[in-house]
Amino acid sequence: MKRNIFVIALLVSFSAIVNAQSKDEKDVADAVEFLRKAMLAGDRAALEKITAAQLTYGHSNGKLEDKATFVEALASGKSDFVTLDLTEHSITVVGNVALVRHKLHGETNDNGKPGVANIGIFQVWTKEKGGWKLLGRQAFKL
Repeated sequence: MKRNIFVIALLVSFSAIVNAQSKDEKDVADAVEFLRKAMLAGDRAALEKITAAQLTYGHSNGKLEDKATFVEALASGKSDFVTLDLTEHSITVVGNVALVRHKLHGETNDNGKPGVANIGIFQVWTKEKGGWKLLGRQAFKL
């Protein structure tokens, strides 16, 4: 009986370790949340900080933006998120690269025109000088 309890406790502990996020995965999740808040606020400084200089940002309609265009659109209010929720996250870290997938649902007010975004997102993050930066992003219709 004691042996069975020990084996069960060992298996539960092992399962918790296997399912726990690594430090890098947690740091990437934090970076994704930082980006979400910066996009929602249109915070130019935060958007500049969290994105790599070589950013390529793809929208679900096929439009591509570089870092300057992406930041300007959000900071100027041309692209304006009223709400921005991310669900169904997955994060895979391979060395200094992280692959992130999630679903995005948000209410927008682009150029004064209300709208709704319900899309899938694939992101590529790179670790630069100890911090994670968004390097690539592609949205797709669900």
